[in-house]
Amino acid sequence: MPDLKTKNTSTDEVINYWLGKLRSGECLLSETSPTSEDTLFIEDLWRLMDQVWDEMGCDNLDLNNDKISSYYQHPVWLLNGYFIENHDLSLQHRNAISDWIVKNNLLSVIDFGGGFGTLGRLITEKSDETIVDIYEPFPSQESLYRCQNHSRIKFVCQLNNQYDCLVCTDVLEHVPDPLSLLAQMVSSVNINGYLLIANHFYPCIKCHLPSTFHFRYSFDQFAEVFGLQSIGICLNSHATIYQKTVNQTPDWKLIRRMERISQQLFFFREFNRYYLLPWKNRIKNFITHPITTVQKARAKFINF
Repeated sequence: MPDLKTKNTSTDEVINYWLGKLRSGECLLSETSPTSEDTLFIEDLWRLMDQVWDEMGCDNLDLNNDKISSYYQHPVWLLNGYFIENHDLSLQHRNAISDWIVKNNLLSVIDFGGGFGTLGRLITEKSDETIVDIYEPFPSQESLYRCQNHSRIKFVCQLNNQYDCLVCTDVLEHVPDPLSLLAQMVSSVNINGYLLIANHFYPCIKCHLPSTFHFRYSFDQFAEVFGLQSIGICLNSHATIYQKTVNQTPDWKLIRRMERISQQLFFFREFNRYYLLPWKNRIKNFITHPITTVQKARAKFINF
């Protein structure tokens, strides 16, 4: 098996190796430590993505649009598509989302950044009526091939229609201005329609832009300003359900002011989460359960 740690092995060789394994069904996927040389661990995939990012000269603090556009056309994203098609947890999420859409009889759906069309195919296989547009300006040949027998699936490169439901999973953390994109997505949904959005504003891979990380604390506030009401989590998935309750023109002066405040508060929210909150919880536990807290602390000290 090619190994990036070996100087004579290129990133492309490793990617092509795993593509061949996934295409032939010889590859296993794992959330835990790899069990064999034919097991692709999700962290291996992230490592490959980061390697390609570095090799293409991308920088998540100094953005170069041309380099980043080329990065998203790299075959490593084909590997990512195959991974999602075969990964149990990813399929669980998409099955849960498709079940919710079909259960609520939503007849027009757009999957924003839908990749291989996995979600679209699941929806049209479960519903005889729902049509699915996949927003993917440059769909791969593999994506087109996998959806060619699904007459109610169409790839689009613009948001020109109105939909009952929009799905956006793991997209906004990749773009430099998530709020502008969110505004476009909201405008493409019918009043009382739904948006199912899953964000990951964390630095697990380098193409997650640090400038977006503050939204992990404030995204729901911005959703409300755009006329969305949070309904809750879509069961067995990583997506939050929002309903569009009103048509309104975004107040960009207010929105950008909120964005600046969110950016400024990010450091303090992180400090509170990782340093102050644990101590607050310890003090609260000591006040409410003093004997138990002392016993646990004593046991930890003895075992240390």
